[in-house]
Amino acid sequence: MPLHIENRFSVQLPADTDESNTTRQVHQACFSYVTPRIPSNPSWIHYSKDVAALIGITEEELQSDEYLNYLSGKILIQDTKPYAMAYAGHQFGNWAGQLGDGRAINLTEVVYENNYYTLQLKGAGSTPYSRRADGLAVLRSSIREHLCSEAMHYLGIPTTRSLSLILTGDEVLRDMLYDGHPALEKGAVVCRVAPSFIRFGSFELFASRNDVTNLKRLTDFTIKHHFPQIIGLGKQQYIEFFQTIASTTLEMIIHWQRVGFVHGVMNTDNMSIHGITIDYGPYGWLDDFNLNWTPNTTDREHGRYRYGNQPEIALWNLYQLANALYPLIDEAAPLEAVLNQYKADYDKQYNAMMQSKLGLLSAEDTDALLMEELVQTLQFEEIDMTLFFRNLSKINKTTTIDEALALIENAFYNSPRLLENTNQLWADWMASYLNRLQKETASNDNRTALMNSVNPKYVLRNYMAQLAIDAADKGDYSVLNELYELLQHPYDEQTNNEKWFAKRPDWARNKVGCSMLSCSS
Repeated sequence: MPLHIENRFSVQLPADTDESNTTRQVHQACFSYVTPRIPSNPSWIHYSKDVAALIGITEEELQSDEYLNYLSGKILIQDTKPYAMAYAGHQFGNWAGQLGDGRAINLTEVVYENNYYTLQLKGAGSTPYSRRADGLAVLRSSIREHLCSEAMHYLGIPTTRSLSLILTGDEVLRDMLYDGHPALEKGAVVCRVAPSFIRFGSFELFASRNDVTNLKRLTDFTIKHHFPQIIGLGKQQYIEFFQTIASTTLEMIIHWQRVGFVHGVMNTDNMSIHGITIDYGPYGWLDDFNLNWTPNTTDREHGRYRYGNQPEIALWNLYQLANALYPLIDEAAPLEAVLNQYKADYDKQYNAMMQSKLGLLSAEDTDALLMEELVQTLQFEEIDMTLFFRNLSKINKTTTIDEALALIENAFYNSPRLLENTNQLWADWMASYLNRLQKETASNDNRTALMNSVNPKYVLRNYMAQLAIDAADKGDYSVLNELYELLQHPYDEQTNNEKWFAKRPDWARNKVGCSMLSCSS
């Protein structure tokens, strides 16, 4: 069945009049037309039949040479004209000016069952926004993007999806740690799928140039096609637009904190207006519960994008979006009200999230203190976040303190019974927790079911992704396939996959790709 193509973004918004593929500043345009680089010998690595079904592609069609060529950039889909989007942004808190899709090329928009999706290739060649880069991507980063996009979806976290992962047959030169040791790596292309790839930085670009005409055109287009629930007129629709983005961004951040996900590069150009996770670069999941951990080597010194700072950074980014939208509203008060509401709503939603992780179906005045003491106690020693919260569900009203400590013991990188300085702290907290459980009226089974629905058993730890990468470099995709299947059911017990329910192995503590990641891809 042919795809239903409807290119609203590129038809209704202004295009760059210069169609040459040269690095430059692009003005008064939302995008530039660009053709993907033709790969020498594309071949399948992996695909998602579920994502294919979203856009009306059967598995049989997806496996064809036709789609291999489409999704690698070798052949253009009929009636399409690919483009790269223009946007600006703040990177690590500093204004970076024009950025744009440096290694992403939007193939087309498709419609299926009244839903619109944009197909975007990552790693398909240079664009006018590539600056000094080649616009290509390597196998290791492409595997991480493909696996993580789908893992986040099955965790229930708003995200872009990944349709396919394809080897290009070409080699790409990369300096993985920016330490002066470049090497050739296998090239790959990922096809990302999302309602759109419009970002906070899309609005910042026009606002920074005082191009209010195109700022309004982009905002009106975005509201019309992606926020049809907004029915206000004039300034009110822009305020509601900002309010909606703030709410969905907050929801996404709460999910990140719930599972211990750290994005690593929360620049404003990496923030979607849909409140979905985009741009999987040096991300990671907490192994030990550490509020100050960041997976990004570039950010290691200052930790701007560390786990514990993600809610505040999201708010900071929303301030930048508010500044960009201000020319359309010309009033600070309604924007400030939205930002203040974010702060209040975060506290409420965070507390509700933590209550669910602890299996507290009712609310008590002492819950905030119990949660605060837990967060503090978790940081005294290395304690695996995923294992700790999953094992906590085995505790019930009749469990003794010693039994409870034994149930969570395998989450400690060192046994709590060997840590005299923290054993009493844990005994005290566990006593408070067990006392709190006595006030719950729900059955143990109901509590366990609730906790296991929000505390995943399996997440994509960096060492797991690295195992898949190491094998794939040798042409073995079995680990990638195994992890993909595992991560489709992250909350299930999966008794045949217990080996993945384990702490980070010692060999991965300081291994490149497991503890140290850069933006290199």
